[in-house]
Amino acid sequence: MSRIAVIPGDGIGVEVTREAVECVRAASRVLGSRLEFDVLPYGADHFLRTGETLPDAALDALRGYDAILLGALGDPRVPDNRHAADILLGLRFRLDLFVNERPVRLIADRLTPLKGRTTRDIDFVVFRENTEGLYVGMGGFFKKGTPDEVALQEDVNTRKGVERILRHAFERARARSRRRVLMSDKSNALTYGHDLWQRTFSAVAPDYPDVEASHLYVDVLAMQMVKDPSQFEVIVTCNMFGDILSDLGAQLQGGLGLAASGNIHPGRTSLFEPVHGSAPKYAGQNVANPMGAILSAAMMLREIARPGEADLLEEAVTGAVVDHRTTRDLGGDLGTREAGDEIRRRILASRPS
Repeated sequence: MSRIAVIPGDGIGVEVTREAVECVRAASRVLGSRLEFDVLPYGADHFLRTGETLPDAALDALRGYDAILLGALGDPRVPDNRHAADILLGLRFRLDLFVNERPVRLIADRLTPLKGRTTRDIDFVVFRENTEGLYVGMGGFFKKGTPDEVALQEDVNTRKGVERILRHAFERARARSRRRVLMSDKSNALTYGHDLWQRTFSAVAPDYPDVEASHLYVDVLAMQMVKDPSQFEVIVTCNMFGDILSDLGAQLQGGLGLAASGNIHPGRTSLFEPVHGSAPKYAGQNVANPMGAILSAAMMLREIARPGEADLLEEAVTGAVVDHRTTRDLGGDLGTREAGDEIRRRILASRPS
């Protein structure tokens, strides 16, 4: 039996997570597998009621689950969103989830904004280093609020951190029959931190002679993703660049409503979440697209060695998109619940006779 912790979060996160969980339940019924879900309260409501974000005891308990499924975090009642930072960044850093994986796959030709591009052209994955870089929060202010203010933000790169994300990208390329890994940096301007990326990539790549290794500066890569996305299979880069490039990739595949992600430490408890935010102004209106959450759940299932269930979710989402059975952001007319029902109907229709 697999145990999954569910943190629905805030805003539309609660709605899309509910649909994702029910889709996983449907897949488990089809295949006769055993999955147990524990819904945890952490989010804005819990923080405003208790002053608690993610206590140490909860973090320790989460390590005992096979995976964590997260909705989205962010609520205007918490102006600085401290609860969101403590929960999401706390989980990433304290569970050492050093891999952020963002697949970019076009399901239907009509969804991409790129003229003349088809599903054959857009199918790659971005691996983002997830525990270092500019997001570690090292820095400070001097003379804050005065005309002489100085703000410093430190970019942290370690040999261990860079090497393990590079090796992960090569290993996943091998495992998924992808033969090209591209590393992107800005070493022509960031001459210390990204020199480390350059040297480490040069040292690691020869260990994978069956995988073609290449490099582009991040600004060139952004242009090439728009010009010809078909040239990419696996992209690996630093924390901030990965954050930006993967959102560009999400738009190439049809928008954030379809964008899934995993925060992963192979072999340990990992966290899966849709890329979109909590969108509080849309909460409770039954308009949010649950497909990003459902595809995130499929990533989760694959990571915990449930490929059959993952396939059922992905095939159902693909079929619904192709048949225009989607929410309005993708050109359909379904609400959040109805889109979830449609995907579950397709999953259950796969039940062996």
